[in-house]
Amino acid sequence: MPPRNQDVADLLLAIADLLEIRGDNRFRVGAYRDAARRIAALTDDLATIAAEGRLRTIPGIGEAIAGKVQEFLETGRLAYYDRLRQEVPETLRELLEIPGLGPRKVRLLYERLGVRTIADLRQALADGRVAQLPGMGEKSVQHLQWELERRERRGRRIALGTALPLAEQIAVGLRAAAGPAGRVEVVGSIRRWCETVGDLNLLASGAEASVLLDAFVRLPFVGEVIARAETSASVLTAQGEKADLRVVPPSAWGNGLQYLTGSRAHNARLDQLAEQKGLRLGERGLIDVRDGRVLPAETEEEVYRRLGLLWVPPELREDSGEIEAARDGCLPSLVTVADIQGDLHCHSNWSDGTASIEEMWAAARARGYAYLALTDHSQSLGIAHGLTVDRLREQRAIIEAINRRGVEPYLLHGVELEIRSDGSLDFPDDVLAELDIVIASVHGGFGQPREKMTARLIAAAHNPHVDIIGHPTGRLIGRREGYNVDLDALMEVCAETGTALEINANPARLDLDGMHARRAVEKGVLLVINTDAHAPDNLDLLRFGIFTARRGWVSARQVLNSRPLDELLGYLKRRGRPRPADSAAGEAGR
Repeated sequence: MPPRNQDVADLLLAIADLLEIRGDNRFRVGAYRDAARRIAALTDDLATIAAEGRLRTIPGIGEAIAGKVQEFLETGRLAYYDRLRQEVPETLRELLEIPGLGPRKVRLLYERLGVRTIADLRQALADGRVAQLPGMGEKSVQHLQWELERRERRGRRIALGTALPLAEQIAVGLRAAAGPAGRVEVVGSIRRWCETVGDLNLLASGAEASVLLDAFVRLPFVGEVIARAETSASVLTAQGEKADLRVVPPSAWGNGLQYLTGSRAHNARLDQLAEQKGLRLGERGLIDVRDGRVLPAETEEEVYRRLGLLWVPPELREDSGEIEAARDGCLPSLVTVADIQGDLHCHSNWSDGTASIEEMWAAARARGYAYLALTDHSQSLGIAHGLTVDRLREQRAIIEAINRRGVEPYLLHGVELEIRSDGSLDFPDDVLAELDIVIASVHGGFGQPREKMTARLIAAAHNPHVDIIGHPTGRLIGRREGYNVDLDALMEVCAETGTALEINANPARLDLDGMHARRAVEKGVLLVINTDAHAPDNLDLLRFGIFTARRGWVSARQVLNSRPLDELLGYLKRRGRPRPADSAAGEAGR
């Protein structure tokens, strides 16, 4: 199987990091980073583009980089990258995994202090040498010390955005071996949509166990077989992720699906209920303690029914009240992908997106959306080519022309508005009043004290022109902790003002997370599930946001963009956003 687009993008980013550590020309480094960004944003398969001889048609891909991409696609290796890895010690590359240490700082630490390893860094921080380097003050030292402590605590986890697609690819490979009557499902914490997972877990049934296990260990993803037994096997993928397969007979499918999905806390509570009925819950399913007989269950519903419970959606299985709700018949009706009428946060190539407004509109149309909000960045975010007031107004003409067609989706004109470090907003109120929708977000000043950060967000929520607070904690999973904000205080204000909080569906963010989404709903805060799309295919990330919301017990009625267009526009108008009657909006909403 050829490398995926993201694999090639990751390789080019790794080359850029190594070149920067080595001290290469910054323009050369930038060329690799730009090429990586463009390849990651492609909607077409890179291997197909290369086979058709079209690599050089990708902006930013010159002859040298195209040759390296071709080599990697054809062989799965790149000699140039291997040489760079030999020149730059592996321990220096490990330092790049620490948030706050980019290639330039790693090079500075290496050249000035001889820091080659994480242990060297820890010692240099302890004896004060790091603090004496240019650009490394007291705050930088404290941050690095905290990140080292966090690294030791967390162990190695796989982000859901990486784990789920890979597990799904493994499942596709196994289904051919399982046969028409067979079944293969991803289980474990991936099926519960946890934001990070330890391993990739799969369950299969249908064909003989030996046939399924043979197919599993021979998949092209597999780099090493760790263990194999009569009904199970464990492997390491080529990228180092651990994957486990368990094979069960069809009569035990429900047992295996329930138990292997977990969580441990949920299963422990089920086992307590089982004991009261003379049963025991284990890996094989429910067992009658009197004779040791396993009670067959072809579906999960049978397992829960024997315990006097309604079936519990996997995302809720965390022992956080779901068992009591299943017993009392009051489980929530959770939001689904089908409930979403449109996306209220996307970017075009007017700021840092990769596609035109027309292309983003067409992608939303292909999904059957009733509306889409174009929300390019505002002027202060220079790194994302944020829009000035004049450029913002230029966009309006394009959006109005699209809407005059009277064809869904209706395009709302908005902005992702920067909340500046001093708490002010990037555009004045009279400019914001011209827009259909405003998302206010923080993209800098993450290190501010809790009180100041909270005040920034609360001030934005109080502004009558701000409709949504975007990715409210600013976290990047596994890369950056969220800034220090009092979310409860923010939620209180949002409930009062009617400002919605975003669940950002990008798997790098999933912000708000499920726990905070549940708390927001309990406080009466309206949520919105957006993809923050920067390319047409990013709209497909919606499912990550939906299932994050489901982990927070969120129903469709609590999600702003589950509403039809007329209701959405009515809501925005009630929030003090008067807009002229627009026949295109009325026609698109019919």
